[in-house]
Amino acid sequence: MADNESLVPGFDDAKDAGIKISLNKIDGMPNCLSVILDGYIDTYNSNFFLKQLNKIVDAGFVNLAFNCYSLNYISSTGIGSFITFLKLVKPKGGDIVLVEIQPKVFEVFQLLGFLQFFNIRNSTDEAIEYFKTGATQTMNSVFPKVFACPICQKKLKALRSGKFRCSECKSILAVDGQGQVFRG
Repeated sequence: MADNESLVPGFDDAKDAGIKISLNKIDGMPNCLSVILDGYIDTYNSNFFLKQLNKIVDAGFVNLAFNCYSLNYISSTGIGSFITFLKLVKPKGGDIVLVEIQPKVFEVFQLLGFLQFFNIRNSTDEAIEYFKTGATQTMNSVFPKVFACPICQKKLKALRSGKFRCSECKSILAVDGQGQVFRG
């Protein structure tokens, strides 16, 4: 594991109490980093987060796997930071993948309707495979799954199995690995 400064010079010059960002080079993948997020991203630290991401791109890394296991909160402004960053790397041939995303953070992405913009995988190995296959791999032939909420009939989209909240009636729903929908 390399330290942040050896991968991105000047990366550790600034700090924020709300979010700690650690970097790991992904071996065998050019221009690819694992970015480990610990803390939260909100209105108050989203500019810091974006400045750090810009340093990463300026250092030549455009394929990033964001490990969100320790990211325990994200606001709509934080999601906006990811959108801004995605718009920065896509024209350079890059992409981002969110890995090990916490259910409560996933729910914010879902409730705000931003899941369609992001690739979400269960592990860094799945993210690496995604980057290796030129982002053409699908996670599972069942997903993304479009379905009607069994309570209110609102059309919803699940990118993976798990628990979800209907954006219309707020019911908790569960989608299994075969795409079956149940009340949560």
